[in-house]
Amino acid sequence: MANIQWYPGHMAKAIHQIQDNLHLVDIVFELVDARIPEASRNPDIEKVIQQKPHLLIMTKKDLADPQKTADWVAHYEAQGQTAIAVDSRNRTTAKQITTAASEMLADKLAKIAARGITNRPIRAVCVGIPNVGKSTLLNHIVNKKIAKVGDRPGVTKGQQWLKASNKLELLDTPGILWPKFEDQVVGTKLAVTGAIKENIYPNDDVALYALDFFKHHYANRLIERYKLTEAQLALENPDLLVAMTKNAGMRDDWERFCVAFLLDIRKGRLGRFTLDLTGDGADA
Repeated sequence: MANIQWYPGHMAKAIHQIQDNLHLVDIVFELVDARIPEASRNPDIEKVIQQKPHLLIMTKKDLADPQKTADWVAHYEAQGQTAIAVDSRNRTTAKQITTAASEMLADKLAKIAARGITNRPIRAVCVGIPNVGKSTLLNHIVNKKIAKVGDRPGVTKGQQWLKASNKLELLDTPGILWPKFEDQVVGTKLAVTGAIKENIYPNDDVALYALDFFKHHYANRLIERYKLTEAQLALENPDLLVAMTKNAGMRDDWERFCVAFLLDIRKGRLGRFTLDLTGDGADA
């Protein structure tokens, strides 16, 4: 499998901007993709946020396997990391996030109130990798189309303050990857979910990885979506991908089918799934 790396210059700049503005905020909201909650965590974030209170927000809950999401929330809580899972488009999400942040900052807010400062909003900075659903979440919390939204990574390029309510103000930042993926499986998972640009990785390698995962964990969905027989499902993965290509009416256009297969996964046409499983080595 080819190495996958992608680190545009604006991401390095964004890291420094977050560090410069950290003194302005009470709490850090780290957004991760609920389908890959560990693979979508930037290891540099922990160094950047230092000792700031830290709320882990698992986005795209509606696309992830619900049982696996519950497992991950319990896993993080057991490690002392406050975590919540959200559907960015749900009307209750803003309240869910504000409540979680208020509970984490209860002591600090009490001290502020004791000084006679009332109705002081919580100030948070939102960080995460590209295409984690940050802009979608912010637009629904703010209830305005302020943050740019796109179905490709790297849409947000600068920082901006957004007022979510009288209780919450948010500093949006660009999606930030890290300079090198030490584990190429992490890069592949990011590619499967669309967190990195398509032109930097071979679609067939990524499609074969995804096919192997679905074959072992969600086989019935492959059978149903691509009209597979049990005999076809038993084929080696490259041969199975060829069979799926033909079943999809694409003859021998393997590359075209790989793109379509990955799009099916990202759009939820194969149902809700989670690539990261708790207990898998480093939990990735």
